[in-house]
Amino acid sequence: PSAFVKVMGMDVHYRDEGPRNDPSPIVLLHGTSSSLHTWDGWASELTQTRRVIRFDLPGFGLTGPSPEGNYTIEYYVQFVSAMLEALEVNRYVLVGNSLGGEIAWESAVANPSRISRLILVDAGGYPPSGKMPIGFVIAQLPGINLISQYTLPRTMIESSLKHVYGDPSRITPELVDRYYELTLRAGNRAAVSARFAQAKQGADAANIRKVAVPTLIIWGGKDELFPPEIAERFHEDIPGSWVAKFDHLGHVPQEEDPARTLEAVRQFLGMR
Repeated sequence: PSAFVKVMGMDVHYRDEGPRNDPSPIVLLHGTSSSLHTWDGWASELTQTRRVIRFDLPGFGLTGPSPEGNYTIEYYVQFVSAMLEALEVNRYVLVGNSLGGEIAWESAVANPSRISRLILVDAGGYPPSGKMPIGFVIAQLPGINLISQYTLPRTMIESSLKHVYGDPSRITPELVDRYYELTLRAGNRAAVSARFAQAKQGADAANIRKVAVPTLIIWGGKDELFPPEIAERFHEDIPGSWVAKFDHLGHVPQEEDPARTLEAVRQFLGMR
């Protein structure tokens, strides 16, 4: 069940499920304009044997905007650490997709002793080289992004989702509705524009080589936002990392095909 906890001046929407005695819970971080729901498929399986914690990052989902309008990676790293301290979790497996992946590896560099393993799913961190969904493009256009704070049509959300799925036929009306309805949370649309304005677009990429925890890299072969060659860059820059590529999936493989992508996670974590 969903719950809320006060962290850094926000009522953070989160779910904390599975056995309480897990020495290293699995923490799941979503991407831009997403929410903790992107991990539903993984969570339903993993929580049978592992404690799984996921939450809506500041600016997204039901958590809503950062009180000071801060959406830098440094702020998100600080937030993740504070959130897990609030839940009294000291050591964990950290998993992140897209923006969440960038926050995850930056966290592994900043707080290596707290992170037992790292899983990067179509993660950010290098300078952008792919094609952006229409919703993201509009969020960055001066003037037009002000309009998008007040009106962001459901059709635009659907178009953006089709851009990040390898197989658009997997997108259901219910999925589009959920993404659309979460953009309606007060402050979320303005937060997306602010997030893009504050993004450093790969400025910290040299720090990826400082990641020193065991790392699994999961990637969708049809990711147009972060093309699959970026997975190889992560693999080269993180010594001893593993790569699992899924040729027919897009930018959110954990959401598009939870069962297949979870197999790689189970192997990496030594789960049956």
